[in-house]
Amino acid sequence: MNNIKLKKGDEVIVLTGKDKGKIGKIVLVKKQVNKAVVAGINKVKKHQKPDNNQAGGIIEKEMPINFSNLAYYDSISKKGVKLGYKFNEKKEKVRIIRNSGKEI
Repeated sequence: MNNIKLKKGDEVIVLTGKDKGKIGKIVLVKKQVNKAVVAGINKVKKHQKPDNNQAGGIIEKEMPINFSNLAYYDSISKKGVKLGYKFNEKKEKVRIIRNSGKEI
């Protein structure tokens, strides 16, 4: 299992696929299948049958995207960056941006 450095609430940029270049926040992380659901990204139309709780029809929902197609979005450099880990002075493990060394 890979070490997943992206977390819920992180702003990410899509690297490949139909939504390439779009930016959104991670809503849900599925570690077991190496995927994440990003708000407003990878939307599909689903034909929903009527239920006791909800009406039927065509709904739009966000589907999970593989972590390999996402990168952490650095708002300063305005591009996707790689993340790493480092121990700070208080001996706490923190995430850093690899090329600048800045803590997240």
